[in-house]
Amino acid sequence: MFQEPRLLPWAKIAKNVEVGLTGIAKGAEAREKSLAILNEVGLADRAEEWPSVLSGGQRQRVALARALVAHPYILALDEPLGALDALTRIEMQQLLESIWQQQAFTAVLVTHDVVEAVALADRVIVIDHGKIALDLDIPLERPRRHGSPELARLEGKILDTLFGGAD
Repeated sequence: MFQEPRLLPWAKIAKNVEVGLTGIAKGAEAREKSLAILNEVGLADRAEEWPSVLSGGQRQRVALARALVAHPYILALDEPLGALDALTRIEMQQLLESIWQQQAFTAVLVTHDVVEAVALADRVIVIDHGKIALDLDIPLERPRRHGSPELARLEGKILDTLFGGAD
């Protein structure tokens, strides 16, 4: 899943999701799977609409649905929430976490957002100049509450590493 949704403007929402099933399913089976994952991301009622009428957050949910429709074992996410406003971003983080818990896939998230990394990850690896500068387990229970002292302490540790502060 990429930073921008990369939806096909000439295909309706359900068809955009079906692209994630290329070579896996087609026809009625692909349609059924597409509608099921759209329901999980809260967009089943938008299946027959064009991408151009959706908000940025809704487009990212379609992109998430497309990435998850085939139930991958590993999902790579490249700053997928970076272009969203703060509240939509938190909502998407919660949605991503919920689906991750249901589907039990491995996610590799690339982000420059320390708060997002700590909120979503079980492990944060900071890479600086091509080397691992920090490898930090995030042993907090889910769901995680933004602004909690535990999250803030871990965020501080990461920021100290990034800005050369003390341990």
